Amino acid sequence: MGSSAAGMTAGVGMTGGRAMADEDINQHRWLILLGLMTAGVMEVLDTTIINVALPQMAGNLGATIQEIAWVSTGYILSNVVVLPMTAFFTATFGRRNYLSASILIFVGASFMCGTSHTLGELILWRVVQGAGGAALLSTAQATIRQIFPREQQGMVQSIFMLGIIVAPTLGPTLGGWITDNYNWGWCFFINVPIGICSVFLVTGFLHDPPHQQRRSGPVDWLGISLLIVGLASLQYVLEEGREKDWFGDQLIVRLTIIASIALVTMVWWELSSRNKHPIVNFRVLKNRDLAGSIFLFIALGFGLYGGTFLFPLFTQNLLGFTPTETGLALMPGGIATAVVALVCGKLLNGERPLVDARLLIYVGLAVFVYAMWQLGHLTTSAGYSDARYPLIIRGIAMGFLFTPINFVAYANLKPSEAQQASGLINLSRQLGGSFGIAIITTYLDHQIAIHRADLVSNTYAANPLFMQRQQQAVAGLMSHGYSAYQAHQGAIAIIDRMLTGQALMLSYNDAWLMILATFIIVAPAVLIIRKAEGHAPVGGMH
Repeated sequence: MGSSAAGMTAGVGMTGGRAMADEDINQHRWLILLGLMTAGVMEVLDTTIINVALPQMAGNLGATIQEIAWVSTGYILSNVVVLPMTAFFTATFGRRNYLSASILIFVGASFMCGTSHTLGELILWRVVQGAGGAALLSTAQATIRQIFPREQQGMVQSIFMLGIIVAPTLGPTLGGWITDNYNWGWCFFINVPIGICSVFLVTGFLHDPPHQQRRSGPVDWLGISLLIVGLASLQYVLEEGREKDWFGDQLIVRLTIIASIALVTMVWWELSSRNKHPIVNFRVLKNRDLAGSIFLFIALGFGLYGGTFLFPLFTQNLLGFTPTETGLALMPGGIATAVVALVCGKLLNGERPLVDARLLIYVGLAVFVYAMWQLGHLTTSAGYSDARYPLIIRGIAMGFLFTPINFVAYANLKPSEAQQASGLINLSRQLGGSFGIAIITTYLDHQIAIHRADLVSNTYAANPLFMQRQQQAVAGLMSHGYSAYQAHQGAIAIIDRMLTGQALMLSYNDAWLMILATFIIVAPAVLIIRKAEGHAPVGGMH
């Protein structure tokens, strides 16, 4: 009888503790969202904000362009390695402790980056910063999934996703302004006040469930080792392959082999029945909605980061835009993304969403394909408005894609699987971006060589159009006082620049159309996604 009474008392206490925890979260969850969103924006912004400051860093630290590139590579490499392990760290230390520690690590590393005096010191702290930043997306996103009720998930997830979508677009503009008006250290120092506000909100209002048990049992050291070796090798190959002539370099070949063996072995080990405590639970991919969404997120990372990388090259190398003009051309597209993402969030809100998320995804794919078609048919005479309007259309498409795909990825998942799914989703987006930049840069080099050789083959004396253009150039130069010999040499130089410009234009067009083809190829993945049944209610994790 006594034991029964004690059990009832314990049960009542657990229920009461749960109710108090849920009530506390209900009161402060919008403040928690603000803290998590600022942390997420801070992390994503740091992937692009320093890119325009790299030349100044190289000059100040006495580094070459190849050496200073490791400031970006080190950050992305450590971020990619830690992302799949965020579920393990959350279960081991608790979500509030892990999130708070990650924000503090990120802020501390940001400050140390800004005060670095040597290249090695800067790269070291960027690696630490990337490791701390992994939780600022995956754990934060999973936490939002767990603390908001199902009828609000569409809106709050779209609000959180705004930072992930818009920050990479605005990063180069903000980084350029800071570098022009201050110095590159302030690209890191701006994280300090933002991070302090974020950690205050997280530690002050976010609590772990009172009855939640921490992870126990042996640590999957084999899985961790294979994960680190495999992803680090793969990321190095993607980041450095182009500079080292891909498989013409022995190191790239060896690391490719190592990455393939390590990642295949890791997947086998994580799914093995002998591994009772896997570091990455790949079994969540049995959920076909999550699997289809991850496939789409790889393509989105390809299109988002690949396009953000490609557009500045296109406008500044070919159209003569300044960095500021390039940033201003990108900004309306970011604003369009924000507006459409919020509209999609409103449409997907509630117990019964007004629109099937799959329909919104198809609309987004169609609009994105149209935007890429427009960008893939620009000419060397294109101006500011010609480049800006396709980007606005692209931004609208991104809003139609990110929010609905994120919605369906979590809609039919158990709350306990949200953290693991979030790590895999953000990893897929990051790897998609790395693959996109690596493939696009290599493809551009290849296409430029092909188009230039094709155009040069038409510059011969028997070609009347070539001779006409050359004679026009010679006549124009002689009218400005050049001698016949100088005018002839100058005409050849003018035609050579024209050929180079046309080869670049055709190659950039090909690159935009390749991104278009990628989205057409992945479109059937939407067919395996089921209609969303709704999200778990607040406290569902508890």
